[in-house]
Amino acid sequence: MSFLKRSKAKQVELSSGVSIQTTASKSEETKIVLWTYDESQLQEQEIQALEEVLPVKDGHKVIWINFDGLSETAVLEQLGQMFDLHLLVLEDVLDANQRPKLEDYDDYLYLVVKMLYYADVQRSQVVVEQVSLIIGSNLVISLQDAGGDVFDPIRRQLRNPGSRLRKAGADYLAYTLLDAIVDHYFVVLDKLAEDIEEIEEELVENPTSQTLETIYNLKRELIFLHKSVWPLREVLYRLTRGESPLFTEQSRIYLRDVYDHAVQVIDLAEIYRELITGMLDIYLSSVSNRLNTIMKVLTIIATIFIPMSFLTSVYGMNFKYMPELEWRWGYLCVWLVLITLSGLMLFYFRKKKWL
Repeated sequence: MSFLKRSKAKQVELSSGVSIQTTASKSEETKIVLWTYDESQLQEQEIQALEEVLPVKDGHKVIWINFDGLSETAVLEQLGQMFDLHLLVLEDVLDANQRPKLEDYDDYLYLVVKMLYYADVQRSQVVVEQVSLIIGSNLVISLQDAGGDVFDPIRRQLRNPGSRLRKAGADYLAYTLLDAIVDHYFVVLDKLAEDIEEIEEELVENPTSQTLETIYNLKRELIFLHKSVWPLREVLYRLTRGESPLFTEQSRIYLRDVYDHAVQVIDLAEIYRELITGMLDIYLSSVSNRLNTIMKVLTIIATIFIPMSFLTSVYGMNFKYMPELEWRWGYLCVWLVLITLSGLMLFYFRKKKWL
């Protein structure tokens, strides 16, 4: 059975005095990786201070700054000052309970998406992480709650000089990040489909109370997945409409493909939710049928013993002048009558298909 791993939110405070919720651990340092590239050159480095971005900030190469861990609010405030980010953007970055959304600040776009991936496939542990994307003309900033993501294929593409990504701009990089996040929804859905098949087999063979708990867990996961993807569909739709000049027409074509994938995820999630609801009905029906079977067997046994109990109670009376009391074959005849009655009743029950 798979389950969602959600980090506990903590209160942090910006220098402006605004107190917000974040899932970042205070013991986890913020890791910053800077990528600068064009078709001919690529530079990848882990930086210790944001001042190292200044030499390439106003150049013509594409810049990708990836943050892992958001515990150091001073670094984020410095980032906001360096790129003239609105205070509301910094608040939303640190707020772990944001729903997927898109904000247009003219010079840049701010996106919030939910990233789902397996931290431990064998234990089926799904990590839910909020990712914030800031997209400029030649700049992409991705901010993650913690280390670990689904962007390794994108990093491999960047290291390949002949890749399409190296020849395109920041808008195409933003598309690939969104595409990687949405594609991993299918990975989670595939694992959920396997869990659903296992539960279906268990429902047929031997449903237990643990089966019911698993069904409810799967239903909660699908509800959470639906909440993560449904608003993302609106975000992608707004990007494909061409409202922002930061995305070229060519990139919007690719974004329409991501939008289609998001719609497929929503459709699959709805189908799986219906299956889970049907499995819940099957479980209740299975438990009810098993109880009915047990009651039927007990009722048949009780019915067979009713005439037997009647005869034995009659001959259990201690009247002195009972006709068969002194009869030599009385005991044997009573047994023959009891066995015959039981056999006739069993034959009748089978003929009526009650057995």
